[in-house]
This record gives sequence, structure tokens and C-alpha cells, in this order.
Amino acid sequence: MMRFNKIERSHARSGCRLLAIARLRTSVAIALLLASAASLLAEAHNRNTQPQNQSSTSPGLYIPIVLVGGTVIDLTDWGRSAHDLHDAVVIIRDGRISEVGPRFAITVPKGARVIDCTGKYIIPGLVDGYAGLSTQGQANANLYMGVTTVVAVSDGRRGPVYTAANPAPHIYLMDSIGTTDNWSLLARQPEWSNMLYEGQHPTELAPEETARQLAATVHLGTRVVRLGHNLTAANTQWIITHAHQLGLVTYGEFVSTPYHVGIEAGVDALPELARYGLGVVPDELQRPLVEDPDGSAALTAYDYSERLPPTDMHLHSYAKMLATHHAALMPIFSAYYLQLPDHRNLWKEPAARLLDTAHLSTPPNQATGEIDYPLSPWTHRLPAISQRWMEESLRKKADLSALRLWRINQEFFYAEPHYLAASGTPIGGTMPGISMHTELELLVRLGLSPRQALAAATNNYSQEFGWNELGAILPGRRADLLILDADPTENIWNVRRFSTLILDGNMIDRESLLNLKR
Repeated sequence: MMRFNKIERSHARSGCRLLAIARLRTSVAIALLLASAASLLAEAHNRNTQPQNQSSTSPGLYIPIVLVGGTVIDLTDWGRSAHDLHDAVVIIRDGRISEVGPRFAITVPKGARVIDCTGKYIIPGLVDGYAGLSTQGQANANLYMGVTTVVAVSDGRRGPVYTAANPAPHIYLMDSIGTTDNWSLLARQPEWSNMLYEGQHPTELAPEETARQLAATVHLGTRVVRLGHNLTAANTQWIITHAHQLGLVTYGEFVSTPYHVGIEAGVDALPELARYGLGVVPDELQRPLVEDPDGSAALTAYDYSERLPPTDMHLHSYAKMLATHHAALMPIFSAYYLQLPDHRNLWKEPAARLLDTAHLSTPPNQATGEIDYPLSPWTHRLPAISQRWMEESLRKKADLSALRLWRINQEFFYAEPHYLAASGTPIGGTMPGISMHTELELLVRLGLSPRQALAAATNNYSQEFGWNELGAILPGRRADLLILDADPTENIWNVRRFSTLILDGNMIDRESLLNLKR
């Protein structure tokens, strides 16, 4: 018996050693995958941030562009700084800003193309941090409205990202991570199609598969990874840590994961005001979300967070947490714009003519500018007056929900978190390009100053994500610039008063963007 126990213990020790070796091999494999992905991302980032020589065959023939006499708007320090540079000179070479300073301190190069900006205001091109871009018309609409960079996502409502658009804003790809997803950037690749097929419900991937997924999506040039609703807390923490090691930005749209877990793990941005409102739900409502992130448990949690009174201590505690941690809020107010008071018909915007309703999810009614709320087929048998009453009831319910979410976000605002501007287009009645301006308007209505709202669409992306190629008018930054006829810090509406659009150092004829070749 003693000999048998010794043999049994020996076998147990051997089994433990084999298990430890297997785990070590898995960890080493993951580390190698992530190291390879980090190298790929660094190479891609270097390619993206290097100046684009506009005359590669004869660099000496490139003619610098010089902006003289304008006011360069200061959007640093989250829009709290106001050291505008008056009577400025901005020199652009090879698609990059090479010099910025007062007129008396900068020498204009001989032979340069000089643009008189006296009485005008210069800001960086706008960044839309979360949107679809599925057609050439949407690309043109973004540029026409001054959006020069789009963090673009593919999904069932937005369609695939149209990376072949020309002209187009700079496209920074976003991909889902850690879960099955039919719309993942990798889903159409043979080696990933079966792995990422989500079936009836998305499911989490194992850490080894997620590590491969991170490496593969980096190879595609992805800049942002989205952590979705079905990821549980342990996976969320693991992904945030390893994504940051690769230099990837993380967006958290949590449901199964408690928001405080993702925030403490260092997630970079929290999109969508209704989603991050779940951070106020108590534990007894959060626990069922692990098994039911899309069903009745989720509906109960959303309803609770939406109806929470502004005086609730959980709300104030959560708001303070949002303000004191790294994560920035990306409310996407634009998706609720048509349910909030004092909205206008977006179809009357010149850029709207570029947009095809077939590529807009729930587009507003072209005649009224309002969102239509279609009724179930069985209601068509009812009298017309009954149908109108039901439609109006749905509209009032949506409007009330939007107002409740707005009031909760006012409480978040008082805690002074950092903000990033994004339109979420083209869902919920939003329109590419156009809705970035409604987002700015709503940020100001919330309580941000026009300067702070502008920073949320420009330099905040540089400060929050380390994207130092954009968002500011500084030497070495990409020459994506808007020259305005009026001071945008006085009135956010003045951001729409374009004089000149510059993309990658090239002057763009805005009116020609409206002549879309179909």
C-alpha cells in the first residue's frame, strides 16, 4: 500500500509538472504573438505618422503653403487653455506643419504659396471618434463638414468600412476583440471566419485565441479595439492590459463587465451615454448581466439607470470616479438629437444631398426631419386615428427616455470628466459629417465652453490616446486644418463658417465635394 501511494504521488507530481509546462508554453506563445503584433503596430504607426511627400519624384519641386495673419486657436489642456496666437504664420511642407509662430518671428520661404488669413481663425481638422463610413458620399460629407479623421467601425447597422474612398478623411480602423463577431475586420479571412462566427449569440474567446486576434487585427492596421457587452470582468482586464502593450486604444461598451472594473483597468474611452450609465446599477442588477447581457436582465438594468434621481448618492459617487480616472466619456449625444428639444431638420444641410437613405440606419423623415416610429403590421387594420395615437405614444416615450439620459449626463458633467466628440453615424437619425456639428452643439448645451467642445473633437484625442500626429497646430503634426471666417470660441456655430479646408497639406475645394460622381 505504501509503495502504491508513493507511485500515485509520483504520478500526481508528474501531472502537475506537465500542466505547468503546458501553461508556460501557452504564456510564451501569447507573449510571442503580442511581441510580434507590437512590432507590426509600431511599423504601421511610423508609416502613418511620417510626412507624405507630395512630390516624391522631385521633392525639391514641392511648394510650401504659408498661412499668414490668422489667429491660431489654442485647444490644449482639454480646452482650458486660451493662449491663442494672433497674427500667426503657419508653414506647411510635405503635408506636415513645419513652423508655427508670430509673424515677426517666422520667415516666409521664397516661392511659397501665401494665403492671407487676416481676420480669420485656424483650428485643427475635426476627429469623429466613433462612426461608420460605408460610401463615397459619406466620405465627402465628412470632409465637407470639416471632419478630417474618422475612427471607423463595421457592424450590422453601419455596414462595412469603405476604405477605398477617395477623397476621404483619414480612416482609423476599429475592431471588436475577445468575442465572436460576424462584422469583425478578420471575419472574412478564411482562418478566422469559423472562429468568429457568432451564431445566435456572441461568445467570448479564450485568452490564447484573443491574443491571436489582437496580433492579427494589428496586422490589418487597427488602431482601436472595442470591448463589447458580453465580455466578463477577467477577460476585460486581460484585454485592456495586453491591448495597451501593443499601443492599441481601448473602447469599453460594457454590460457583463461592471463599469468600475473596466475603468480601474484603464480603459481609454466609454462610448454611448446610455451604455456607460450602467455604471450606477447595484450589484443585484449587475450580476445577472453576466448570463443575460441582451435580454430582460439588461432591460431592467438600463431602466434602473435611466430612472435614477439626480440626487442619488450612487450617481454622484460614479460621476466622481469617472472624473478621477483615465477613461474619457464619448456620449454620442447626436444619436438622441432628434429626441431632444430645439432640433432642426438635418436634411436641409447642403451635405445631406450626398447621403443615400439606403446606407443610413433609421434615417429621419426627409420631409419633416423627424424620426418615424413604424408600427407592427397588425396595427394597419386599426383606424388611422388609432395608428397616429400609437405613433405619437412611441415618440413621446423615446423623447422622455432621451431627456432622462440627458439629465443623468448633466450630473456627470458637474464632476468634470474628460470628453471626446463622436457622432455614432449613421444610426439613430445621425448623418455623417453633419452630426459631428450637432455633437459639438450638444456638448456646449450640456455646459462645455465652445473651446472645450472643440478640444473634445481635436486635441483631446491627442492627449487621451497619444495620437500625436493630429489634433493640434504644432510643428510635426499632420496639416489637416480648417480656416474659419469667425471665432469658434465665441459661438460653436462658427465652426461651420468655413473659408478653407486643408487635408494633408492640400487645399480642398469644398464645393466640389458636393458634386458626387454616382
